[in-house]
Amino acid sequence: MKGIIFDFNGTLYWDSQLHYDAWREYSKILRGYEFTTREMQEKMFGHTNEDIIEYAIGEKPSKKLVEKYGKEKEALYRKQCLADKENFHLAPGAVELLDYLKLNNIPRTIATMSEWDNVDFYIKEFHLDRWFDINKIVYSDGKIPGKPAPDIFLIAAKKINLNPADCIVVEDAYAGIKAAKSAGIGKIVAITSLEAPEYYKNMSEVDFIIKDFYEFDKNLLNETSRAC
Repeated sequence: MKGIIFDFNGTLYWDSQLHYDAWREYSKILRGYEFTTREMQEKMFGHTNEDIIEYAIGEKPSKKLVEKYGKEKEALYRKQCLADKENFHLAPGAVELLDYLKLNNIPRTIATMSEWDNVDFYIKEFHLDRWFDINKIVYSDGKIPGKPAPDIFLIAAKKINLNPADCIVVEDAYAGIKAAKSAGIGKIVAITSLEAPEYYKNMSEVDFIIKDFYEFDKNLLNETSRAC
């Protein structure tokens, strides 16, 4: 593998519970009762706000409604992030891995279905420009279909000038894993930030399961890097 594409939420930043809490609260506003755990796994993580709202209300929402609910939910989420000082940091082992990738000039980027307000928040709070070309980060701009559509990973691979088959994707969400597979990504690594390892073991799309980035096998990149 020649490069790596990271999902962000639940992957580089373990914020899944905060999104759970925020969307569970908003699902009550949208339809009168909370999302189930299965709905959260299959219909929330990796999807756009528009996708989630459409699923919750059972019809295509207006852009005005998507913007209203989306901005309110994300503002609440960011407030929760800042309040959770103990966990407001990149995932275990992420800084060390990102430093390694930068030192060895290994192509890398982020592909997230977060919208720009959140991405800008992450860039500033986590100083992501230390490791990433901000212009190569792919995010939900209202035009890219949500995961499990493959588009976001196809765009991300192109941004780092690689074929999808030469890339590793690190994901935590099933929708993202399906999207990576559909995009023809070479290796898919599942990280168990919220779900137990057993959740991923029967997923044929997953090549490796790690509990944190300390367990990421750099040899997946080393051999090709040396050959290049």
